[in-house]
Amino acid sequence: MSYTPRLKEKYKAEIIPALTEQFGYKSSMRVPKLTKIVLSQGLGDAVADKKIVETAVDELSRIAGQKAVSTNSKKDISNFKLRKGMPIGTKVTLRGDNMYDFLDRLISIALPRTRDFRGVSPKGFDGRGNFNYGVKEHIIFPEIDIDKVNRILGMDITFVTTAETDEEGRALLDAFGFPFIKK
Repeated sequence: MSYTPRLKEKYKAEIIPALTEQFGYKSSMRVPKLTKIVLSQGLGDAVADKKIVETAVDELSRIAGQKAVSTNSKKDISNFKLRKGMPIGTKVTLRGDNMYDFLDRLISIALPRTRDFRGVSPKGFDGRGNFNYGVKEHIIFPEIDIDKVNRILGMDITFVTTAETDEEGRALLDAFGFPFIKK
């Protein structure tokens, strides 16, 4: 028997019919879907210490469940002692089952562990149905052992959807159970 993520089944069984009814789509193929989730970290201090990038790649790989890569600077900036090609960040792109697994862990485990969590602000939409969210502390994820963490890092999480408007994108994430602050 093959494994199917819980949220993937929920999308097919509940979310597609609900959004079709809500927006009056003629075809189920018009219903917006989540195409990928991108996790990224900018590591400004990595200019001075190369080990920061290595530990960040390792921790982001553990959080995502797949290998993260380091990102390099595109140009020289003398004020920051930055040279072209120096590693200054990490990123990982999740698709398919890994994406649904990560979304499930984010909604049900990680976000509730955030200190003083009252919900996610819906202001992170970009006008085309994609949503950006910043996490201040990566230690909210259960995969990270707090005792072994040298420094607490933040990260940006981008949810890329096929929605054409912010309203459709928000309805999709709402249906997945994303804890938006109610207006």
